[in-house]
Amino acid sequence: MMIAQVLSRLAKFAWILPGFLLWAAFAPMNEGIDALFALAPLIWYARRSDAKKSALAWFFSGLFFWVATLSWMPAIIKNGGPWPLVVLGWGVLALYCALYFAAFGFLSSVVWTWVRPRAYRYRILTILLVEPILWCGLELVRSRFGGGFAWNQLGVVAITNGFGSPAAFGGVYLCSAVVILLNGTIASIAERMWKPDPSLPKAARPLETLLPFILIWALYQLPVRLSETASELKVGLLQRNFPCCFSEEKDEDPKEVYSNLVSFVSHVRPDLLILSESAMCEFGRVNSTRAIDFARELREASGARAVIAGGAKFEGKKEFNSAALYTDSGFRTYDKVHLVPFGEFIPGDKLIPALQKLAPVGSCTSGKLKTLDFEGEKLGLAICYEDTDSAQIRRLAEMGAKLLVFITNDSWFSESIEARQHAAVATARAVETGLDVVRVGNSGVSGTVSPDGRANWIIDERGEPLVDGKGSMVDKVRLREGSTVYVKLGDKPLFIAFSLLILAIIVVKYTYEHQQNRYVSL
Repeated sequence: MMIAQVLSRLAKFAWILPGFLLWAAFAPMNEGIDALFALAPLIWYARRSDAKKSALAWFFSGLFFWVATLSWMPAIIKNGGPWPLVVLGWGVLALYCALYFAAFGFLSSVVWTWVRPRAYRYRILTILLVEPILWCGLELVRSRFGGGFAWNQLGVVAITNGFGSPAAFGGVYLCSAVVILLNGTIASIAERMWKPDPSLPKAARPLETLLPFILIWALYQLPVRLSETASELKVGLLQRNFPCCFSEEKDEDPKEVYSNLVSFVSHVRPDLLILSESAMCEFGRVNSTRAIDFARELREASGARAVIAGGAKFEGKKEFNSAALYTDSGFRTYDKVHLVPFGEFIPGDKLIPALQKLAPVGSCTSGKLKTLDFEGEKLGLAICYEDTDSAQIRRLAEMGAKLLVFITNDSWFSESIEARQHAAVATARAVETGLDVVRVGNSGVSGTVSPDGRANWIIDERGEPLVDGKGSMVDKVRLREGSTVYVKLGDKPLFIAFSLLILAIIVVKYTYEHQQNRYVSL
């Protein structure tokens, strides 16, 4: 009797398990296989419970996942972030992201309330299409709404584990759909093994397993056609790892550090040398004489024909987070477009100047999206969080970029898991666009990613991606045309499908309730 009571009480906290398993699928644990079944219990529950109970179960599981996933946020406290605000931001962001889990649980349950008493074909249609579209549509909204938070989408697990080819057709969201479809299939198997619905035809039940696997198999049989290689570049990557906040008293001479790093790549004579975001802040602004001279010194020491590095830029009273491409003939700059709210600006700070003092790095101004020309070839640059924005990176490929260059400064969250999660999200951009990616992080992950999702990172002595140490490498990348289906269509098919689905749910829900109320009144 006592054991039964204990088990009954433990069952009330069963929502922890899906959230824990899903968290384990991402960095730092990287148990990717967990994502294939982590959400199956919640999907099973949504199919059988009412909408409110389902929403609560999904919400609390999602809350556990996001609190654990965002556990890197307190790392900013040691870099000067006020701990009450950091902890508050951590909690609010986790709560916000958990609401998308709750929305899926609620809407999915509403759909199943209508589907359960109807013909079996509606059930199959819901498993194959409705659940995946609903989840992916909510991921798309989270990635776009209010500036977007495109972090740890389900599809990232598939891509980083070598199963990302569908992203070339539907972006990371199509890979998320595959993961949800697999979870739904496992939920269907569980339903048949435990308390099967007697109204379902026995002969047709195996279709719930067979058809999803056929659909997934078909997705992975789609041929990914990459454009013909125009040429190759040798790129040198320098990961210096300086502190996020500069002070007058430095523990080391940055020129000496870069000189040591360059010595490891100069014998290869790379075509292009890449430094991280904020690298030129140690030498003034990206357009200052000191920065230009330092870039020239790097080119001479390494044999590179060009250098890319990030830093601040001012035009009058406007401040930009910029990256510059330095060559013998001068330099050209790219100004960051997708700024981080409450980091690079405070919403409304241009109207209320007093708010600008609250921005950690000053009140930045958004630039215009453009490519930079390197010897007749277009390069697509992204600074920091921009590499998580699939729509912006797709647009660069559409504009003719033949190589993607991502630079970031993750030192605000040094000695945390943020850098590895950030790099994993950015990996998806290579598969989506069919372009090679070069990525250099400060206290981040640096390396190259090919269009099939394979990454070649600078590694530490344990064989793990180097995060908080200094390192350099040279690798060959190819210049291509971004010719994938995703580059051509973007998120339009998912947006249309999700919009129609939400409209259908609203119409069906209120029509169903109206019929029920009419029946009761009669």
